[in-house]
Amino acid sequence: MQALTSRQILDQLVSFPTVSRGSNLALVDWLEGYLTGQGIRCFRHWNEDRQKAALIAHAGPWEEGAVVLSGHSDVVPVDGQAWTSDPWVVTERDGRLYGRGTCDMKGYVALAVWALVEAQARGVRRPLQLALSYDEEIGCTGAPPMIRTMQEVVPKGSAAIIGEPSRMGVITGHKGGTGYHVHVKGFEVHSSLLPYGVSAIMEGARLIDWLNEVNAEIRARPQTPMAARFDPPFTTLHVGMIQGGTAHNITAADCRFAVEMRVVPGESIPDWEARFVAKAAELTAAMQAVRPEAGIHLEKFFGVPGLQPETEGEAEALARRLTGDNRTGVVSYGTEAGQFQDAGYSAVVCGPGDIAQAHQPDEYLELSEWQAGQRFMERLLEALA
Repeated sequence: MQALTSRQILDQLVSFPTVSRGSNLALVDWLEGYLTGQGIRCFRHWNEDRQKAALIAHAGPWEEGAVVLSGHSDVVPVDGQAWTSDPWVVTERDGRLYGRGTCDMKGYVALAVWALVEAQARGVRRPLQLALSYDEEIGCTGAPPMIRTMQEVVPKGSAAIIGEPSRMGVITGHKGGTGYHVHVKGFEVHSSLLPYGVSAIMEGARLIDWLNEVNAEIRARPQTPMAARFDPPFTTLHVGMIQGGTAHNITAADCRFAVEMRVVPGESIPDWEARFVAKAAELTAAMQAVRPEAGIHLEKFFGVPGLQPETEGEAEALARRLTGDNRTGVVSYGTEAGQFQDAGYSAVVCGPGDIAQAHQPDEYLELSEWQAGQRFMERLLEALA
């Protein structure tokens, strides 16, 4: 099979509508077929219902110490967005590559696949690996099992470059996160009999107000040196959507919302979770004193560790050498980099594109960013040689 250009690979990847709610197997089937056709060994990690798979590939000598190029296959939906071109076809205009995922993050994945094929063809001395996950967009849930499988099927890599859009800047730290679906169960009575019922909405409001109080408490504290590097320079607790109730004159039987916490590195995510769970339990006890059927039920739906800046980190040194970027970079969003770091890899975030374009209608990747990513991969191949 003839090797493809990076742009041809991008066209193929974008053509697969790998929205997180569906399967990514069509993309994985194509990509695995292409890579194996180039003599590259590939492995899969399947999800529980075998409707999705992570793809792991290894090029170069079968030994430890690989550079790992990490990306995710899933994209966010286009439903309800006003696109001016087909989101599943890469369209070049005005110096930009438009299409769902061109920025987040099939542009980087296409460049990584191109580099992997080149590494195999050139016979590099240091191995190069691809780690392509699923379900990143719904809480980075696919990466941890993929990383565990990687360490069973390929020699352990040492430096992981997670290609989330950073305008090719080197990001050495990011916040961690956790999130809970909250179901407040009340007891319906007519609103004129309020003391004899439990309003799920009003009790949910107590928990949300507690989040506001904690946010104010956090902001009043002196900033730690680590937190001061972030914008905003503190942990945040947030509710973005809420629903509940059936009528204005009935105490609400149900109220549902989601809570997310963005936690600066150096603070314990489990400690924040424990504090939140304890507050929900306190409110539940008061609700059940009125009606034993009432209560607050929590379901954790994501948990992502932060990326800790490393002292003399291998991945940082490599990425800075390839980009020439010597600035200090941290971000408040989460990535799979912290999960690689927790598994023993040196990790950084570095990829083409601007995070502001991610998830937007008419998502695009600047051609200048695409070209910078291509140069990065070419320099990486020289380093591996």
